[in-house]
Amino acid sequence: MNPLIYDFDFPELAARVKSWGEPGYRGVQVWEGLYRNLWLAPEEFSNLPKALRGKMGGLLAFEALRPVARHESRDGETQKTLFELRDGLRIETVLMRYPAREGRQARRTLCISTQVGCAMGCTFCATGQMGFKRHLSSGEIVAQVLYYARQLADEGEKLTNVVVMGMGEPFHNYEATMAAIDRLNNPQGFAFGARRFTVSTVGLIPLIRRFADEKRQVNLAVSLHAAQDELRASMLPINEKYPIAELLEACRYYVGKTHRRITFEWALIEGVNDTPEQAHILARKVKGLLCHVNAIPLNPTQGFAERGASRQRAKVFKETLEQAGVPCTIRMRRGVDIQAGCGQLAVRAGKK
Repeated sequence: MNPLIYDFDFPELAARVKSWGEPGYRGVQVWEGLYRNLWLAPEEFSNLPKALRGKMGGLLAFEALRPVARHESRDGETQKTLFELRDGLRIETVLMRYPAREGRQARRTLCISTQVGCAMGCTFCATGQMGFKRHLSSGEIVAQVLYYARQLADEGEKLTNVVVMGMGEPFHNYEATMAAIDRLNNPQGFAFGARRFTVSTVGLIPLIRRFADEKRQVNLAVSLHAAQDELRASMLPINEKYPIAELLEACRYYVGKTHRRITFEWALIEGVNDTPEQAHILARKVKGLLCHVNAIPLNPTQGFAERGASRQRAKVFKETLEQAGVPCTIRMRRGVDIQAGCGQLAVRAGKK
């Protein structure tokens, strides 16, 4: 297969165009066509000579992924697209629409995938239940964002946030994930602000430390879900390798290096991790750490029997944390009716 054009950063793309005997400014035109004009195919590059357009089409691939199914939630606020990759494997990407409310503008948040499946094996996550197929390339990650950027532009809207919380563990595919973010952040191209990205990890400590050392402005979220090792390990097998004490030490390192707040994600499971006791233990362990707890009642999946916490239990969990000085938000479930909620993304058959 021809190389995917979205897999090149600007210097690589410019060098490729120059190797065809083209002047340097042609590389800039191609880059801006891709990331500013959001052009999809060589023939759309009307500012380029016909011969160059033909060369681009013959030597580079433009179609990273193909939409094969789209589902919209009953409330119209969540849309999930099933994409087929060039090798026939499939991923899911979710767009969430948040209306404007007092003190906050309307948001259009995209949840993107970084892998086909996931190797982390978290018991309550449909992607973890699916198993690991392969990493996505940086270009395949980028292409998800550009697809929805085009759709929103056609609707007279703009993407406001990108959460790297879809299928896969982003830090397991660290190089490609960060390359994709850097490409989308490039001020001469898509120019999407670093602080509008949030990357989520189950807690791969060496990569958290590397991320901290790079002092990126990208937001970091850690999937914690339990405050005791035995309970966490029963849900997140990675805890056997990276226990909570070591994980929180890495989180403190991150905050110390970047001076940025870290978010802890917590899927509230009724009678399991939604108790005041778990909230008290968590509050003691994160005392003094610049953090925020993002809790959401567990979304149902076929491979996990437990159910999400009730509204009342979630309220008590939140209040217990806040009384102990730990800020907490109970997030709204989104897209559950189309299996688009947190932890629900999966492709039952790897190929069509």
